[in-house]
This record gives sequence, structure tokens and C-alpha cells, in this order.
Amino acid sequence: MALLAGEETHGEVPAELADACRSHRIALLAVPAHTSFRAITEAVYLRQWGELSRRPTDHYALPENVRVDLDRALERGAAAAELLDLAFAHLGTPACHLLTGSGRTVARTATAPELPARRAVEALRGRHGTTVRIEAEDSVFDTWYLHLPEDDHVPPRILHQIGELVGRHRRRRDRRTAPRGEAHEELVTRVSAAYVGVNALEEALRSCGLADAPAYTVVVASSGNSEDRGDAAAALTEALRHQRAVASAAAGRAEGKAVAVLAHEPDPGGEVAARLREVWPLLHACRPGAALHAGVSDSVRRPADLRGALAQARYALAGARSTAPAAAGVAPLGDLADLRTLLAGIPADVRAVYLDTVLGPLLRAGRSSNATLLENLEVFLAHNCSWARTVEALHLHVNTVHYRIDRIQALTGRDLYRLDHKLDLRAALLCR
Repeated sequence: MALLAGEETHGEVPAELADACRSHRIALLAVPAHTSFRAITEAVYLRQWGELSRRPTDHYALPENVRVDLDRALERGAAAAELLDLAFAHLGTPACHLLTGSGRTVARTATAPELPARRAVEALRGRHGTTVRIEAEDSVFDTWYLHLPEDDHVPPRILHQIGELVGRHRRRRDRRTAPRGEAHEELVTRVSAAYVGVNALEEALRSCGLADAPAYTVVVASSGNSEDRGDAAAALTEALRHQRAVASAAAGRAEGKAVAVLAHEPDPGGEVAARLREVWPLLHACRPGAALHAGVSDSVRRPADLRGALAQARYALAGARSTAPAAAGVAPLGDLADLRTLLAGIPADVRAVYLDTVLGPLLRAGRSSNATLLENLEVFLAHNCSWARTVEALHLHVNTVHYRIDRIQALTGRDLYRLDHKLDLRAALLCR
């Protein structure tokens, strides 16, 4: 036990008080002027806490004064990084990252180094360090995690209390930004409409903070789950949050798809698509069973061109899904480099009509030779209509190949010596 005596009133500790403490064997400490009582209690408490926190136990809780300070900071809307620094200060501010499942750094303590997304994902799934999941209304793509690179540096109870605080911070943030989601929905609805005036588009862009941008790009994403439109929207939104220099508005649409409008500096080199490609595997790793695909339009300069950009993005998405239906991928419009990916963007019912019109007689049920004729046609076209190479590939006599080609020409009404007719038949085969 000790007695603390302030020097502010008398300039020094009174001699009578010193004599009394000496006779009763009570420790007496002089407190300099202008030193607050709180500063003293915090210094003593933190010294004691430092000793206790090094013991191998897990039942210690956040100090009362730390909890009070954190609640006050939360009430005034402090950022996540400030909350982390306040929460860990009494433990020496260890390195701690607040990460999403895809490796995006939401916040970090002052002592924590920058962590690239790929390394962050490795840290979350590695065997070293301590990770706590933050409970909130989220998706697998944007779940928050507290991650400390060192094991057992912070007592578990304290870490979970900090996690609860961060969860409250996120729920408050989500409620605060909910109206922004409504504005994003309205913008995507107007861009997707069959007709909408330029003024209405500009108004919707302004509501989302995207007005007067030098350039715009549209991205359409699909999760492969036609019954859950939120899946694609969550994945696309998280992917765009990795791009700090790009402002965006994203919203879910029907059939498991999502649309985003990006506002950015002029992008002649396709940097938007390149950055999306970098992060896309990290999103796919959050849900490996989802066939995540995205199509990216060319950049446009005017709001009036957004609907055309949306059509481009849809075509690019269809191409990505047809090229690798079970895998994840991002396809810019420039990837529509061949007839197969171009045709993939055409609606399925239109492709079915074209297929029946061109190859109908070869596809009719009940004709045993149909499959043989189709195979012969495909090989013949694949070998640039070379008789010798087709004969070699099919292991047939040249007369047999000639007979089958003549039969195909008679049934389809196409002349395989004409380039346009060859293209008709090739396109029809790709529509199957």
C-alpha cells in the first residue's frame, strides 16, 4: 500500500504528512503538478497488466478503461484501424491485420506491415498465427478475420472481445451504407433498361458518386448459381474493393448475375480487366465449387454509351463461360477473338434456330448415318477442306469421303467450295 500526495496545491509534500507516513510505515509518493489521477491509475494498471498478460492463462479480459475508450471511439464513428490500435495498445500494439476471406486488408495496427492479398490469404489458411472470424451479416467472399502473425501473443478472451467490438463496428457501417446499395440498384436498373434518357442516367451516376468520370467500364459477373443473385453480387463487389483507384457501383440481377459500373481514368490498356484477373482466383478459392465468371466491356467516355458497354460485357461473360464452364475466369471484350466465343454471346434459342436451319437435315432423329456425316463434315472443315488430310484423319478411302461430302452438300444446300457456305456450316457446328 502507498499514499500519493500531489504537489500542485503546496508546491511540495507537507513535512507533517511525510513524518506521519514514516511513523506508520506507509509508503509516500510525490505526484508532480498537472499530473491527472487517471494518468497515474493507467500507468500503474498497465504495468500490472503487462506482468499478468505474460502468464500462460486465457481468462483475462479487456481492462475496464480500455473498454470504455473503445466504446466511446465506436460511438463517434472511429475507423477500424483506430479501433485496433486502441484495443491492442495495452498489449504493446502487436501486429494485427483485419482481412477479408479474399485477402483484402480492411485495417491494420500501426506496427503491422502491408500485406499483399495473396500473402494474406496464405496467412489466413496457414498453420501459424492466430485468426478470429468476425461475426456479421456477410458472404464467404467478404467475411472479416482478425489475424495476428504470432501465436499466443494475446489472451484468447481478449482477442474474442476485440473481435466482438469489430463486429459491432461492421454492423454499424453496413447499416450506414445501406442507402448506397439502393442507389447502386437504381443505377444498374437504368443501365439495363431498354430505353432510358441520358439525364436519368447522369442522375443515377451522381447518386452513386460516379458522375463526370473520364471513363466508364461495365462488368457482368455470374456465380453459376441461377437461384442466388446475391452470390455473384457479393463476389463482384469484393473484387472491386481490391481496386482502390476505381470507384464502382454493383448490384445483383436475375439468374445469378451481377452488374457493376466502374468510373476511372482512361483505360486504353485494359488495366481494369487485368486487375480483376489478379484477384479472381482468390475469390474462387473462397468458394471453389462456384463457377465464377466475369465479362468486362471496353471503356466508354459518355454515360449514353453505358448500355452498349453492358451488351459488350454480357458477350464477354458468355464467352468466358463457354470457354471454361466449370472454372473461374475473367474475360475482357478483347478475348472474343474467334468464332466460338463470339457465338457464345448469342442467346441459346437463336443459336438453336440457326443450327436447325443450316444442319437440320443432318440432325433429324432416326437417321443412322447422321452422326457419321456430321463427323465427316467437322473433320473436313477442321483440315481446311483437304481431301488427303481428311482421308488420313478418318482412315477411309477417298471415294467414301467424296460420297459423304456430296451427301452433306445435297442435304444442306451448301457448296463446300464456297467460303461463305463453309463459314455457315462451321458456325452451325459451333452452335451445337
